[in-house]
Amino acid sequence: MKFDMTRFFTAVVALFFGGSEGYAKAYQEPTIDEQINESFQEATSWFSDAIFAEIPITSQVGIPWTLVVLLLGATYFTIYFRGINIRKFWTAIQVVRGVYDASEHHEKEKGEVSHFQALTAALSATVGLGNIAGVAIALSIGGPGATLWMILVGFLGMASKFVECTLGVSYREINSAGTVFGGPMYYLTKGLEKKGMKKLGRVLAIVFAVMCIGGSFGGGNMFQINQAFMLFEHVTGGEHSIVYNRGWFFGLIMAVLVGIVIIGGIKKIASVTDKIVPAMVVMYVLAVITVIGINYREIPTAIETIFYGAFTAKGVSGGFIGVLIQGLRRGAFSNEAGVGSASIAHAAVKTTFPASEGLVALLEPFIDTVVICTMTALALVITNQITVGSSISDAEGVLLTARALESGISWFPYVLSFAVILFAFSSMISWSYYGYQAWSFLFGRSKKMEYLYKSIFCVFVIIGGAASLTSVTHFSDAMIFAMLVPNMIGLVILAPKVLDELKRYETYIRMKRNRKQ
Repeated sequence: MKFDMTRFFTAVVALFFGGSEGYAKAYQEPTIDEQINESFQEATSWFSDAIFAEIPITSQVGIPWTLVVLLLGATYFTIYFRGINIRKFWTAIQVVRGVYDASEHHEKEKGEVSHFQALTAALSATVGLGNIAGVAIALSIGGPGATLWMILVGFLGMASKFVECTLGVSYREINSAGTVFGGPMYYLTKGLEKKGMKKLGRVLAIVFAVMCIGGSFGGGNMFQINQAFMLFEHVTGGEHSIVYNRGWFFGLIMAVLVGIVIIGGIKKIASVTDKIVPAMVVMYVLAVITVIGINYREIPTAIETIFYGAFTAKGVSGGFIGVLIQGLRRGAFSNEAGVGSASIAHAAVKTTFPASEGLVALLEPFIDTVVICTMTALALVITNQITVGSSISDAEGVLLTARALESGISWFPYVLSFAVILFAFSSMISWSYYGYQAWSFLFGRSKKMEYLYKSIFCVFVIIGGAASLTSVTHFSDAMIFAMLVPNMIGLVILAPKVLDELKRYETYIRMKRNRKQ
């Protein structure tokens, strides 16, 4: 077939100003999105299918093996550390408040960010569409009872976060400029080497880094911007919106903003997230509380429905087992405890006690899943927005939550749209840091390599806004959850190291308390 330059440029102009639909009209063939989706699906479906493969429980229901690994690991760590999720909860809050900081040495402590900034940077990557759309999806499939199992997995996940983030600080590296490099890549290589497993540690670290980079471009980038644009487009008028089919422009603006922040590294990222995350969480939670408050008479009934549905849901996605799995799945996928990503952000903290940051990190699943996801679920149940047994998309999940909150605040969909954009923005800047840390582990820490990764990341922001590449984002989600395999192996092997660090920090706390008495 002869190359037609005129036709080619016509299609490029159509794509730029009319999106993939304009391209399709110019070429009279499937859109670019559809072509890429089909090709990518054929090439990567084997991997995605393997990661999300299910172990059959009943004739109707199966449980993803990745979920089994996350739950078994979280349960093991909860037992191994004697219920650290409960007995150290108040201590964790005190650490974030700076009660146990060695004030006379704090400025000299190695690291780049405070405990609070590390917490918000990590939270910004997990608090987002999973809390807004994901909860609606879980309840639509599994019913209100799924809420209780979300809370359980959030509670268990606190122990996994404690372990991985303690290790993130324990084995981090700090260069001459004070820049921190940490995360599973480092505790897998250095930690397992000390256990006489150098080759295993190196292989696991490389696998983790590859998966982390892929996940940062997809689930941590393209998916975020794409869903944010879809909601923004819907709220501003759908097909009649001035931004309709202009995702590339939305993506371009976001790419510029993301680029400005991520060029500055973790200090700049943390300085943004420590303002955005509290603001957007407070804004969202206040809206949910308002709706719940307006319908306060329905609260007892809603709670009863949740508890009753958690144990006696018959005919819903396989009954009790289906409800349990939907709740566990959404809880685990929401807070990413055990995946290892959060330890990268926490590794940058200023501290001489790794366990102090592990305690801070255990607050993440509590805030993300136990508090925010539960409140969202309560609002959905109270306002009767859930049609049990239906299967909905992420975009439809966001709209369900928007309608629930609109029942109490008529203009809230506009606020929610803004909140989702902030959620997406904060998730992207945090995941850019995760991806760059993995990138630098594989390709070196030169400025050239740093700017190459960050430039690619910003390009993917534009692509994510312009295209609905479902197979690409599904593949990247699979990469994110594939990270748990090498990470969980390392966590189990290195758990005794974490216990030693915890005992060391507990001794320090006792000494500090005794001095005050």
